Amino acid sequence: MKVRLNADKCQGHARCYALAPELFDVDEYGQGSVRSADSVPADLEDRARLAVANCPEFAIEIIDD
Repeated sequence: MKVRLNADKCQGHARCYALAPELFDVDEYGQGSVRSADSVPADLEDRARLAVANCPEFAIEIIDD
């Protein structure tokens, strides 16, 4: 599994970072980004799903690889 964040949809709530800082980063305005284009480690897959479920703008998606 991989995660992708659509920067055009992101409104800077930083919930992704609060829930999974190992997977997401934020800038000084709260705009999110994915830390790595690599696959999500198995032990962080639940946190990735939690971030997707908690993004109010639906800016994060899971991609099966």
